Amino acid sequence: MTETALPQPLRPLALKPGDLVVIASLSGPLHAAYEPDLKQAVVVLERMGFRVRRAPLCEAGRHRWWSAATPAEIAGEFNALLRDPEVRAVIAHDGGQTALGYLDLIDFEAVTADPKPILGYSDISLLHLVLHARTGLVGFHADVATPGLGGHWQAAPAARQAVLEKLYLRLLTGTEPIGALPTTASWECWRAGRAEGRLIGGLLNRIVLAQATSYALPLEQFDGAVLFWEEAGSHASHVWSYLQVLRHAGILDRIVGMVVGIPTAIDGLDSPDTSPTLQEVVLDVLGDRDIPVLGNVEFGHAGPNLPMPVGIRVGLDAYQRTLSLLEPAVRPLRGAGE
Repeated sequence: MTETALPQPLRPLALKPGDLVVIASLSGPLHAAYEPDLKQAVVVLERMGFRVRRAPLCEAGRHRWWSAATPAEIAGEFNALLRDPEVRAVIAHDGGQTALGYLDLIDFEAVTADPKPILGYSDISLLHLVLHARTGLVGFHADVATPGLGGHWQAAPAARQAVLEKLYLRLLTGTEPIGALPTTASWECWRAGRAEGRLIGGLLNRIVLAQATSYALPLEQFDGAVLFWEEAGSHASHVWSYLQVLRHAGILDRIVGMVVGIPTAIDGLDSPDTSPTLQEVVLDVLGDRDIPVLGNVEFGHAGPNLPMPVGIRVGLDAYQRTLSLLEPAVRPLRGAGE
């Protein structure tokens, strides 16, 4: 399958030293126990050269049910950040279960008028998909602040932290393609082959939920795409079922490659003689679709995250276990070749 002509992705402006990055509660609340992790995330962002501010709803102990606030309150704060010219990037403090409640309240015109990087995974991947569908915005499926920059990053070896910090800085400030993402021994070739296409994906259950709404990506957006996904806190049978939904929707017939994250807290996997591996689940649903599949890549809940910019063209070689970003995720600053 060849890639059809698609609208160009809407790249945010590149960040520069001293730019303001705001940590916001775009879904779940900040529990008091994680306040030290959030403070550590601020240290990481400041070390990258950015100014950091915390949005008001990102206050330890503030919550409404499972959320940081009502959907309308979260949307109001999110829209204010989108409209504020001083704010140059927004990073979610964590994921959660709230984004579905305010998709209809997002100011999409503000996104188009001043596109800026929005970073996060889990529930935030729903925002990336919807914003990309409505505006073309390149979403940064990347680490959140609290369990990510302030958690998983701190538990990683110092050398890995340094690699990630340099990678994120290049992603947010550089206007040249990054090329090959740093690999590790966990990456596996589940089906050999090579492909190039737009990177589309996120948390698997959120992809399915997004496609069930009026904010779904048009199926044509999956033509020639490289689908990336991960799943957490689920069961092997649920993963199989979600993939079957994508099959019935025709998405698996349109993509040219697949990248699968490390599974996290998924029951029913890898028990000898009684349950499948994740690779077996994936290949069972794909059937005879001859597309390359790269597995066990570090993005999503397993953390620390490699960034996966939604809408950017990538090169996948499953046999060689490489994934390359072929385009920059941001565009030059105004007056610098724009």
